[in-house]
Amino acid sequence: MLTDPATDVFEEHRPVLHGVAYRMLGRVADAEDVVQDAWLRWSAADRAEVREPRAYLVRVTTRLAIDRLRQVQSRRETYVGPWLPEPVVTDIGDTAPDIAERAVFTESVTLAMLVVMEALSPLERAVFVLREAFGYPYAEIADALDRSEAAVRQLAGRARRHVEEGRPRFEVDPDRQRTLTERFIAAAAGGDLDGLLNLLAADARLVGDSGGKSKAPLRIIESADKVGRFLVGVAPTGGPGMEFTLLELNGGIGLLAHYGGKPDTVIQLDIEDGLIQTVYIVRNPDKLVSLAFD
Repeated sequence: MLTDPATDVFEEHRPVLHGVAYRMLGRVADAEDVVQDAWLRWSAADRAEVREPRAYLVRVTTRLAIDRLRQVQSRRETYVGPWLPEPVVTDIGDTAPDIAERAVFTESVTLAMLVVMEALSPLERAVFVLREAFGYPYAEIADALDRSEAAVRQLAGRARRHVEEGRPRFEVDPDRQRTLTERFIAAAAGGDLDGLLNLLAADARLVGDSGGKSKAPLRIIESADKVGRFLVGVAPTGGPGMEFTLLELNGGIGLLAHYGGKPDTVIQLDIEDGLIQTVYIVRNPDKLVSLAFD
């Protein structure tokens, strides 16, 4: 069977391109649109002049993602309630640059880190993603962004300072995450307020994203007591048609609830010093489409 060399090259690098675009934009649909636009640029390019296809494709994807981010940021200003990135099932092994760098690579795709990166300018975010998540040298990033290396280093410094100020200090051990998530779900579903309070940090927060399209708090809930009481009040009953699955979402353990075969809710926890610091709940149906059962 004959294959198209241009398509083969692009598909080889698609996981990295999607990884860059998703970290830049926080939404699967936007990332896929950017990758598709990158394909159109690649298919129309004079590929005989391209010495390093991966570098070329990352450069095109990054610039397209910057343009798209500038467009979507204005829409987020009118978003109903808190905005959270779209949860995705992750397989870090497909795109991690090196197994020893898994922890850093994983951190860059968590809901918590993507929320922190929302405070960055599009250029700062691009530099941070390429440098911190994918380990690109400053010189290559400068080429991708058409900036001087000195300017890129300044952008990287500013981005790193912003991120450090809001960086969540969560635990990434999957077994510990799974155990605490299971205890959390059991306590919430069982209406066990004391059990929840034993799991929540005193200054715990709950951030819900519905986009105004389903039920979720329109403001961030703060303090263990308020978070616990809210969760007990809205705990899912697990009635007919409701199915629960634990799986890897955004590099960590998350709970996916399906109702009537359709994704209904994603819950993910940030854990610090053995306690839950933040409860993320995504209920905007537009952000759960990619999690539908096959």
